[in-house]
Amino acid sequence: MSELKRFGVSIEENLLQRFDQVNAGIYDNRSEAIRDLIRERIIEAENEAEEETVVGTLTVIYNHHKKGLTDKMNQLQHDYHCLFKSNLHLHLDSEFCLEVIVVEGRYYKLKEISSRIIALKGVKHGKLTVTNLKGVKN
Repeated sequence: MSELKRFGVSIEENLLQRFDQVNAGIYDNRSEAIRDLIRERIIEAENEAEEETVVGTLTVIYNHHKKGLTDKMNQLQHDYHCLFKSNLHLHLDSEFCLEVIVVEGRYYKLKEISSRIIALKGVKHGKLTVTNLKGVKN
């Protein structure tokens, strides 16, 4: 690990209080929380700028009663089968399903295909979360 560098940050008191509240019981100190935020932003920037392969998940909550939705989701996954590695499907209730799909590939392509899935009518929420080995090793 490299040498630690100390620096000061000016921040509004109420913002700092909210930050401490959401991190209470998670981090031992603010420094760890800030380091994680910095790492996350670096990974995002690297994924957007580089042509590296990333791994992650696409999480989607959708209404399985929406006509043709599951067919469209399946078709996109089949069309880009090299990006989709595995999935977990849960029935949340009589109307909604949760799908967690493990993905691997170039970030720009995963972002494009994930956005197409998330934009389908009947999808209520979706999020692509990725990382690369650089981010894991730092």
